[in-house]
Amino acid sequence: QPTLAGESLPPPRRSTLRAFATGHTGTASAAANVCVDVLGRVLLEVLARRAELGASLLRPGEGLLAGQSGLGHAALSFAKSTAGKGFRGVQGAAARAGAGGKVLGEINDETEEQMRMRTSIGVARAAANFNDLEVVAEYTKRLEGNFLKEIDAGYPRGHDTEQLRMCIKGLGGVVESFSNASERAIERLVSTMLPRVRQIVNEAVGNEGGSAIPAASFMGSPVLSGATSTVSSTRLDYDLDDRAFELAQLSEGYVGRMCSSLDELIEPLGAHFLPKLSDALLIGILGGVSTRLEAAIRKSKFTPLGAISLDSDVRYLMNFAKDRLDSPELKSNVTLCKACLPLARLNQISLLLNVDDLEDVLDLISVSKRKGNWDLKLDDAKTLLSLRVDFEGSKVNDLLQMDDE
Repeated sequence: QPTLAGESLPPPRRSTLRAFATGHTGTASAAANVCVDVLGRVLLEVLARRAELGASLLRPGEGLLAGQSGLGHAALSFAKSTAGKGFRGVQGAAARAGAGGKVLGEINDETEEQMRMRTSIGVARAAANFNDLEVVAEYTKRLEGNFLKEIDAGYPRGHDTEQLRMCIKGLGGVVESFSNASERAIERLVSTMLPRVRQIVNEAVGNEGGSAIPAASFMGSPVLSGATSTVSSTRLDYDLDDRAFELAQLSEGYVGRMCSSLDELIEPLGAHFLPKLSDALLIGILGGVSTRLEAAIRKSKFTPLGAISLDSDVRYLMNFAKDRLDSPELKSNVTLCKACLPLARLNQISLLLNVDDLEDVLDLISVSKRKGNWDLKLDDAKTLLSLRVDFEGSKVNDLLQMDDE
């Protein structure tokens, strides 16, 4: 099915080329200005609104993405709250994207597979609203180059021709406008998904929906605890002795379970988004995850073995991201951390808590700052180092106070 962008782009191009064919610079300049206005104002406004609506339709648990209660509940809830109420105009068309024109009674009679298929189609259509912004940006960039070639081939050098060239270069601003709109649309989508992301992290680390599990049954594996029933939630704990650390290495861990839940949330969109948008979405989600994990980490105590376990968990999260990112530029830890500052902080926290001796802290901070890979403040460093059970708080304060002075 053709997208709105695909149907809207050819007419401005054809009309501008017809004006170019007249050989009259005034006519060509006027047509070029109209083309810039149509793409940079009219089409931009329409596509930006569609992307905004797409973000609301993808709200986990209320729209087309699964919430805490699962996919079926999310899709049915969406049908009742939007498609079943018959919004009009553009909103109604987009709201019925997942319903395929069905009435509520028909939706209630659907099998689980039919509902899943209908929801998948709705997600694909909502994702197309975001893709359109990137498609138009790329198309306009190429259009500018083609128009400039037409000018070089068909018009003599002169003042009027230079004015025509400047009119065409206005398309460069259109490209930038669509790129900025695309970035804002993804940021809006990330904001829409973050409540569910925080919920996933909380469930994984045990901040809600469960009680604390002792370190001896760390990360909640029934194998570790010797229980026969499934443990629904565990509390993040890095205060590990030798036995707890060994047992932790045998389990999937809270990070593994968390990443599996994130996969379930993101995968439907990743299948339909352009690679650039898919990467931007994942980086945004990763930022929310890292921020939530940092808050949870600050509530735990750390033994040296617990710090090693944290390092393993951070590496797991980074590898999870790199395996799903499309851009080769984001495949290294350095570039990934530069793209996602909350993840960079998490990595710095891991490095800080894994120092063997307090005397190594200042060297770590100094070397990292020279490389531009450190933005933790001294107060943060003091708070975090105080979490190590083998470091005396007074010595931590004295050491970093000296560096501060």
